This record gives sequence, C-alpha cells and structure tokens, in this order.
Amino acid sequence: MASLLLSTQCVASLRKSGSLIHLRTAALSLDKRNYSSKKASSTEYLHQSVVPSMHYQKSLPRLPIPKLEDTIRRYLAAQRPLLDDDQFRTTEKLAQDFQSGVGKQLHEELVAQDKNNKHTSYISGPWFDMYLSARDSVVLNFNPFMSFNPDPKTKYNDQLVRATNMVCSAVRFMKTLRAGLLEPEVFHLNPAKSDTDGFKKLIRWVPSSLSWYGAYMVNAYPLDMSQYFRLFNSTRIPKRGRDELFTNDKGKHLLVMRKGNMYVFDIVDRDGDLVMPAEIHSHLKYILSDPTPAPAFPLGALTSENRDVWAGLRDKLLAAGNAENLQIVDSALFCLSLDDESMQDHIHISHNMLHGDGCNRWYDKSFSVIIAKDGQAAINFEHSWGDGVAVLRFQNEIFKDTTEQPLVHPDSAPAAVDSASAVRRLQFKLDSELESGINKAKENFDSAVSKLTIDAMEFKKGGKEQLKKSKLSPDAIVQLAFQMGYLRQYGETVATYESCSTAAFKHGRTETIRPATKHTKQCSHAFVCQPGQHSVDQLRAMLHECSKYHGQLTKEAAMGQGFDRHLFAMRYLANSKGQALHSLYTDPAYAAINHNILSTSTLTSPAVNLGGFAPVVPDGFGVGYGVHDDWIGCNVSSYPARNVHEFLQCVHKSLEDIFTVLEGKPLS
Repeated sequence: MASLLLSTQCVASLRKSGSLIHLRTAALSLDKRNYSSKKASSTEYLHQSVVPSMHYQKSLPRLPIPKLEDTIRRYLAAQRPLLDDDQFRTTEKLAQDFQSGVGKQLHEELVAQDKNNKHTSYISGPWFDMYLSARDSVVLNFNPFMSFNPDPKTKYNDQLVRATNMVCSAVRFMKTLRAGLLEPEVFHLNPAKSDTDGFKKLIRWVPSSLSWYGAYMVNAYPLDMSQYFRLFNSTRIPKRGRDELFTNDKGKHLLVMRKGNMYVFDIVDRDGDLVMPAEIHSHLKYILSDPTPAPAFPLGALTSENRDVWAGLRDKLLAAGNAENLQIVDSALFCLSLDDESMQDHIHISHNMLHGDGCNRWYDKSFSVIIAKDGQAAINFEHSWGDGVAVLRFQNEIFKDTTEQPLVHPDSAPAAVDSASAVRRLQFKLDSELESGINKAKENFDSAVSKLTIDAMEFKKGGKEQLKKSKLSPDAIVQLAFQMGYLRQYGETVATYESCSTAAFKHGRTETIRPATKHTKQCSHAFVCQPGQHSVDQLRAMLHECSKYHGQLTKEAAMGQGFDRHLFAMRYLANSKGQALHSLYTDPAYAAINHNILSTSTLTSPAVNLGGFAPVVPDGFGVGYGVHDDWIGCNVSSYPARNVHEFLQCVHKSLEDIFTVLEGKPLS
C-alpha cells in the first residue's frame, strides 16, 4: 500500500505564462502570513478574516486525470532503476499492452465518471474507501504524530497551564473556522500584492464561483479546505468490512484521558462561547489530581485493535448498555491525553506521541492533543478523514495563539467552581468477553510496539541555505542522501515514496513523488561505490541532474500529473466492476514498486519540533525529515528487519560526502 502520511512540505505548482511556478503550501509559509486584516475583538476568535474561510472553495480547479500515455511513461521511468534488464522488458511489455487495451477502456470510463462528478475529484471516493476498508490497526499503520516546540516562555510549559491554553486556543480555532472567519488557506507567491488588506477587501466581493481566478490574477493560489470540517467532533467508527466517519458538530464537550480513565466536561457553553478559561483550568486541575487508579480494563486499548475485531467488540459494548457513553466519546470536540510521565529525549517523545502505552489514547478521534508531565505536547491524528494540511494549519495556529496570547498564566488561579460536579468520569459496563477483548488488544498492542525502533539524526554541517546557494533543491538532495544511505547499507535501490499534496485542486488528496530515479541511482553509485573515479566537477554535475529531475517530478506530482493515483483509480474501477485485473497489476514489479521500503515525509514549521510515523511495510523505514537553514534532521523508524541506527549513520556519511563535493573538495 502506498505510504499513508501526507508530506506536509507538500509543494504544489501551477502553470502561468507557459512557465511553472512553485507553490509551497501553508505548511511552510503560515508563519509569514498577514493575519492583521481584522483583529479579533474578543477571546472568541483567533482572528476575523475579511475573506470568508470557504470563499475560494467553489471555484477551485478540478484535479486533472493525466493522459494514459503519460502515466505509462512515468510508471516505466520509475520502474527502470528498480529492475534488471529482463524484468524491465517484461514490465514494459505488460504496460504497453495495458495502454493499448484494457487500460484505454478503464481510462475512458474514469474520465466519463469524472465528468459526471464535477463536485469532487476522481481520487476522493476511492481514497476514502482505501483508508476506511483497511483492517489493520490505525496505530503504527496509519496515525502519524507531530510534536509541538516548547513554549519559548519556560514557565508556560507546565502541564496544567499548557493544557488549559491549548484547549482554549483549540476552541478559538474551531469557532473562527465555523464562523467562516478563519483566513482561507492561500499560498501567496507575491504577498506584497495579494496578502494585503486592500486585495482582501476587493476579492471578498468577487463571487465564490470566480474568486479563485481573481486570486490567480495576482499570483495567489487558494488551497482546498474541504477536510477542515472533520477536525472537530469527529471519530472513525469501526464497522465490519469498512469503517465510517462520524461528525456531530453539536458536541460541546472535551474528552480528557488520564491513566486510561476517561473524563468529559463542556468547553463550549450553551450560547456557543468558550467556557471561562479559569473554569477549564479548574476542571483540568481536578482531573490531574483525581486519585482514581488506572482501570484494570482500559477501554482505549480497543481503538488499537484490528478494525474488524474492534467492530465486533464495539457491538458488544453497545449491547452491554454503553451506547450513551460511546456517543459522548465520538462526539467530543477532540481528545486531550494527559500523560503522567516526563519525556527523556527526542526518541522517548517519538514513541510516546506516536503510540504511547495503548491505554491513555482514543486513537479513533480525528486528532488528539497529548501533553506529557513536563509539558511536552504533540498531535496524533487519525488519517482517513484528511491529510496533514488541515492538521498542520491547526497546529501552527494553536502554537502561535498559546505562545503569543495565552489566556491562562503560571500564576493564574483556577476558578472557584465545583469541578467535581462539572467533570464526569465515564464508566463503562463490561462483561467477561469485553474484559478478555481489552486484555487481548493490550497484548497485541504491546507486541506490535515492542518491535518498533526509532532513532534520530542531526546533520550540522549544512542545510537549506548552502544548498540553495549551490542552486540545488534541498528536498532533492536529502532524498538523494536516503538513496545513497540505503545503497551504502544494503547495496541496492528500492521503492521509495515521498508524498506531495494536491490541495491546489478541489478535493485533492496526495500524489506520490518517486525519488528513486535513474539519476539518483547513477549518482549514488558514483559517490558510494566509485568515490575516486569521478572528478569534483563530474560529481557536482550529477548532483545538479538529480536535483533538476526531482524538481520536475515534484512539479508533476503537485499538478496531479504523477502516475500512482491514476493507476490506483483504474485498478479500483476494475475491482468495483468485478473485472479481472490486467497483468500489469499482477506483475511482481507493480507489487514491488508499491512495497515502499523507504517511506518519506518532510515537515518544517515554527510550531513543530518533530514529526514521525512507522514504516508502511515490515521491512521498511519510516523517514520523517526537516531541512533547516543550516542543519538537516531525520526521525526514522524501523522494525527488526532493518537496522535504523546503521541507516542513519549511512545517511549522515552521504550528506557529509555531498557537502564535501559542494565545497569543491574531492571524496577521500
């Protein structure tokens, strides 16, 4: 299965005057936005955008379906470095046969179907189905995490203070979004023209059906925001065969978990306003001091189970008289997990925020804010409802709001209210079968996470600035370092996945960039296997070739011109008609390119300290990375089939070699 984490670097690109323009998403530029169009007049909103939040949604361009011949050409180019000559000839023959026969027919049907569904994208339905039909546990297989940077004001990192401020800011974000006052997600290529009060006042009067074109005229590119409504009051409900997404925006309460116990209290009052921050402060203090021991059978463990097993146990929970409590959990605004341990280091943070102990989490909530004893915080999110764009926007806004305008301070006194009556601890009726199911879920969880190793690396000898000075794409070079590192460790080139957002299109999801190319293979062999056989100039020329080609692949993917989603949609269409799959799809080479041993995703944001996810295959690496001005960081996971420590040493050596060559020195 394709990698499941959105690359929140997600570059998009659009054509203008015949030339491609690079479009970075909000993930990378949010901190530079001008939100001053209208300051919030109360504590209820983060800001009050002049342009309504969903103003551009109607006029977003539709996700294009690539031409079949382009898809086949790109597929074969991506297969070339992974196959020997005989294998490639077989795959080439199958691909050409597909293109002239069954593929042509499937492509035409897909195009016709797309024309009849102009309200969405051709990938949206199949993509939801792929996620919701997957039966594996969401833990490790789907849910990623992104950890917050600490608050620059040390005293605000107190667990209670930080939790209170994050809850208040989350409600402010939710209210701003639902009132249509959240600044639309737009990439401004020329902010001096488009990210101004004058332009916003003008564009708000342009009808929604035309507004995208108005933004485009001044080099501004609105992004799809259709996933945002699932951020709050949403949960993935386990069902046999295929799960369902549930959203009930009437819920006013927060779900809080501590020691595996579950508590609820209202954070929005009957008028729809934020409850007094001092009251929230009091309720959270009450929960943190509650002496109730950890439950013998923590219900949260069930959300880490195989989805069919969990669906069966949920039916039993309902039958045992727990319907009201489950409904309360499902409709909560979000989940706040308060952990009792302090974090020791980056590795500990990664393990805790990615999976934790399996008891103090409700992994099915659209997102959970996790706050450790020492105030280290992160978001863990369920992936079926959406990609990282909405979650990262939320995280950036929450970080900015809690650090710049905190509503509770280290010396704030909690309100003198009766938290014991306001806070309700949920108690579930369990029979022996449910108790046994919880024990089994816990065993399975412990077994799965015990196999996961995470390691991190910081390369301090250069970063984005130096690479840009050398006219190289920072992302391309780090991806090349992964190719070199893997070759150095295992002696081969393998299927590699880098995710790219197609949020520049209506209901766009992701497309795949395939970083293992004939250029990276040649360059890796030159650096790793023949370091003395090439001059510095020759090695530099290879680096530039890799960078240029990776840039082209990135642009194509962001324009909806990759090959992965198109082939996936045609296979989905054939399956839905009960049609036998063409041998292109049963070719071992097709299985191999979709067995992504290197699954990669990048993230840089002022709010985010670390991001991470588990490998998507048992013999793979889950590679989270960030390219900063003068350093490069990697946070990598693996199972026992791979040695993550050695891999990171090999990547570090590869980066050293690349920067040595860029400094004009030969490789030793």
